[in-house]
Amino acid sequence: MEAKGFVVPPGGGAVWDIEPGRSAALKLVGGQTAESVMLFEETAPPGTATVLHLHHDSDEVAYVLSGEITFLIGDKVTVGGPGSCAFMPRTVPHAWKSTGAEPGRVLFLYTPAGAGRLFEEGVGHPMSSFSDGEFEALARRHRWEVVGPAPL
Repeated sequence: MEAKGFVVPPGGGAVWDIEPGRSAALKLVGGQTAESVMLFEETAPPGTATVLHLHHDSDEVAYVLSGEITFLIGDKVTVGGPGSCAFMPRTVPHAWKSTGAEPGRVLFLYTPAGAGRLFEEGVGHPMSSFSDGEFEALARRHRWEVVGPAPL
């Protein structure tokens, strides 16, 4: 598949309303980029945290636009503010938490795009609509592995 160039305008792209106040605006998806990258902007209220997880087939990059995000990558904890960039290699356990007083806004990029398909499938389905088993199956389908509870 060959990718064609394009521009996503402000406000463009599907949005996954993950939970109240938390959303992911999908800007680039695998089907548009010949599966090379997937990019989305996430808004995360203070206290939002991910479980400890890894991606088997995709590297992940996070670029903090605003707020404060604390990252755990492997065994290292780092606090990042606006302009901070984190690299989470495939197969390395990682997690993050919005630790500032204001909501965090973060650009996330997966390369190749495979791990990002979880977000594409999430559009139209808030987290509360998934049973634990359904979400775990979705994660496995896109080569995510949950390795522990939220550590931060």
